[in-house]
Amino acid sequence: MSDLETFRADTRKWLEANYPKGLAQVNPLEDDDDSIWGGRRAKFKNKDAKLWLDRMAEKGWTAPTWPKEYGGGGLSSAEARVLQQELARIKARPALMSFGLWMLGPVLLEYANEEQKREYLPKIVRGEIRWCQGYSEPGAGSDLASLRTRCEDKGDHFLINGQKIWTSYADKADWIFCLVRTDTTKKHEGISFVLFDMTTPGVEARPIKLISGSSPFCETFFTDVKVPKTQLVGKLNGGWEIAKRLLQYERQNISSGGFGGGAGVELEEVAKSYVGEKDGHLADADLRARIAAHRMEAKAFALTVRRIEEEAKAGKGVGPAVSIIKYAAAKLNQERCELMVEAMGSQGLGWEGDGFSPAEIAATRGWLRSKGNSIEGGTSEVNLNVVAKRVLGLLDHQ
Repeated sequence: MSDLETFRADTRKWLEANYPKGLAQVNPLEDDDDSIWGGRRAKFKNKDAKLWLDRMAEKGWTAPTWPKEYGGGGLSSAEARVLQQELARIKARPALMSFGLWMLGPVLLEYANEEQKREYLPKIVRGEIRWCQGYSEPGAGSDLASLRTRCEDKGDHFLINGQKIWTSYADKADWIFCLVRTDTTKKHEGISFVLFDMTTPGVEARPIKLISGSSPFCETFFTDVKVPKTQLVGKLNGGWEIAKRLLQYERQNISSGGFGGGAGVELEEVAKSYVGEKDGHLADADLRARIAAHRMEAKAFALTVRRIEEEAKAGKGVGPAVSIIKYAAAKLNQERCELMVEAMGSQGLGWEGDGFSPAEIAATRGWLRSKGNSIEGGTSEVNLNVVAKRVLGLLDHQ
């Protein structure tokens, strides 16, 4: 038996012994269980969810490829893939979903000093801190480098004043990783990357209600917020390099987080239940053809994401090609939501009331929410510009 086969056997045995039997096999986001994000204020609706998090964190398997000295699992890319396969085999609920895992942790491993790594990374692995991202501002969205949130050197600390917008879950987060301007005479070279506690005096987060009825985003205000200098990551005025790197991880994880991949079968089943079947196939031939085309695109997308992930794990890093995936992911998810609502007919127009099932209402709101897919994590237009310049090598012509 090879080492990898032995690892698979050991992993399967451990999962079968440690996955809580009472843990519902449901998507925690659809089940409205906010505790999946962890953090100081997490209230676990299901005690087994906390048990599952603690067991996975103890193994370091919430961040399986991170070094063991920072709380990670220390697994190779091949071992991590086996772990994911075995988790999928038993339909295990995710132990932790976290901006710390997806975005902040990878850049801390690359840019933070040793003291910062040992302070923050183990807490991310254990789900002890819920993070939010302070990037976009009212006047600095697509042109992020024009941000104006000021960070002044006050000798023994920094003083931050300004505003951020579209800060996902800022009202629920414990800490924020934030881009601030430390030099007003330069654009890209005047930005720094800092971390601070959201309970710091002067920090205020106000939820923004979306057209879907949910409020995952906030506008966040900073008024004379004092931040210790030890919480600066990387060099002073060197935050733009970190910001770009983190955006690559963000786009990679948005893309692999369900935008189109693997949704075709569910879509076809829903369509059959509303439109009906003929000879075992969806009765509407046109809708059937479009769903089939969507399934093929989703499969090609999933395979492409896997190839890019393998290249990244092989040492090629996370490159600008992630912008291609982010663009395609948004398009696929929006297409899927539109097909779902179309298949439901008039039942896909439900907002509330007894005339609509929870799934129908969720489909309507999900369709509206999907409109943000081409904005968050970098607009589709910005991502196309990145592809044109950094992937295809095209130059601007004046």
